[in-house]
Amino acid sequence: MLRQRVLTAIALLAGLSAALWGMDLPAFSWLVAVILGLAGWEWARLAGFGTWTARASGVLTFLLVAGCARFAFDAYGLRQEAGTAITVLHSVAALCWLLAVPFWMWRTLRPSQAVLVVTGVVVLLPPALALIQLRAVGVLPLLLLMAVVWIADIAAYFAGRSFGRHKLAPTISPGKTWEGAAGAVLAVQIYGAAIAPLLDDAGLAVPSAPVWSVLLLLLTAVSIVGDLFESMMKRRAGMKDSSQLLPGHGGILDRVDSLTATLPLIGLYLLNTSNGLSN
Repeated sequence: MLRQRVLTAIALLAGLSAALWGMDLPAFSWLVAVILGLAGWEWARLAGFGTWTARASGVLTFLLVAGCARFAFDAYGLRQEAGTAITVLHSVAALCWLLAVPFWMWRTLRPSQAVLVVTGVVVLLPPALALIQLRAVGVLPLLLLMAVVWIADIAAYFAGRSFGRHKLAPTISPGKTWEGAAGAVLAVQIYGAAIAPLLDDAGLAVPSAPVWSVLLLLLTAVSIVGDLFESMMKRRAGMKDSSQLLPGHGGILDRVDSLTATLPLIGLYLLNTSNGLSN
């Protein structure tokens, strides 16, 4: 199992490197659409749809992401006329992750499949477009900002193993603790302070230290919410992984669960920086 995980991770890193440095923005947008199409298939399975409906959902997700990317971006970045629509989309997604999803998990709601379809659009489309936004800004900002989630996950894991005593959400993910969450917050704050000059050098206007700290706190919180939400969906569907597309790692959603929650917030941040504004 470990060997399989390592080999898959190497292949994913090689593929990511090739995509980031070898593709222009339109080609990268098509790749994102393909990946999100697979994630759409996984989401439909988690939502309880049958085999053929889930496959159709994957195709429709691919077409939706590809169509929106074609409307919103040209070869140089975000189109001026798409700025308002992207802002609204990211704002809706951010409110969903900050308010609606925590309430959903707290009240253990069981929504209809129609609601799950709409939720799937919110879960998948805004982060896809935010990822393309990031790539338009540059490879380094993309890696630095996505690493916020990776740092949070790693810190939460080790802090939870070392100091974890109080369960964060025992009915959803028994392994997660408040101590792990605190470790994630601390690590992201330190990491965020370290990368601020690099983001400034890349043309992104990093806000004042207090505002930047709050933004990092929000990113950490929603990354945890995104992880817990996918865990809840898998538990309700009776599935260990969202799929077996990535041997040793599970599915696409298993790898991007936290990113689906954080990327819309990052997208809003980009819209208010010099390089993140529409062309």
